[in-house]
Amino acid sequence: MSTETLEKTEGGAQSAEGASPYITATFRIRRFNPEISADAIWEDFQIEIDPKERVLDALHKIKWELDGTLTFRRSCAHGICGSDAMRINGRNRLACKTLIKDINPEKPITVEAIKGLTVLKDLVVDMEPFFQAYRDVMPFLVTTGNEPTRERLQSAEDRERFDDTTKCILCAACTSSCPVFWNDGQYFGPAAIVNAHRFIFDSRDEAGEQRLEILNDKDGVWRCRTTFNCTDACPRGIEVTKAIQEVKRALITRRY
Repeated sequence: MSTETLEKTEGGAQSAEGASPYITATFRIRRFNPEISADAIWEDFQIEIDPKERVLDALHKIKWELDGTLTFRRSCAHGICGSDAMRINGRNRLACKTLIKDINPEKPITVEAIKGLTVLKDLVVDMEPFFQAYRDVMPFLVTTGNEPTRERLQSAEDRERFDDTTKCILCAACTSSCPVFWNDGQYFGPAAIVNAHRFIFDSRDEAGEQRLEILNDKDGVWRCRTTFNCTDACPRGIEVTKAIQEVKRALITRRY
């Protein structure tokens, strides 16, 4: 374990009251580089940062000014792309939505890759199994007949039926928080079921039965143990467990 300290470079910015807004925070990051070692290690970095900034800002600061080899994913940095999901203080979160002041910066802040997927380097995991499960549930509108000459209309009530599950950003926070998925990577996982739900309950779609049969598989929706980890982990506030239960009910009643 090594410790490095970054001196404040903002020219000693002071607040109106004369006190510096910066604190010294320790970030304890789980590092893994298969080109160096088969084992992961924890490495500490101390930085001075405004606690109102985000964990993503801290990771940028570490990468740009302390250790350029630190590897993580991010894109939009505004909670829309979902690419910077990671375990922060033991919970799945988006680094771009997590404020440092909200995670007790008086103690070391732990950051590690999400669980259940193979770590490629540092905080980056292999997302292919996750996206394969997503593709397997046919996450697109299926209709028959001729192509329409106008848009397919839908009532506000019909749209509301699946509105919650349209919010998914495929960050994998829910799936990688699921203990069933940790133990068996063949399980479709919450995110795939949520995206199947989005089309099963869409009044314009005609492949609901087909998706239900896909999820009726031994690795499908019945593997869910209703631990609510997925709902707690979702950064978009989707009621993931509720959506899974609705898919189970649809399988039993064939009403959706």
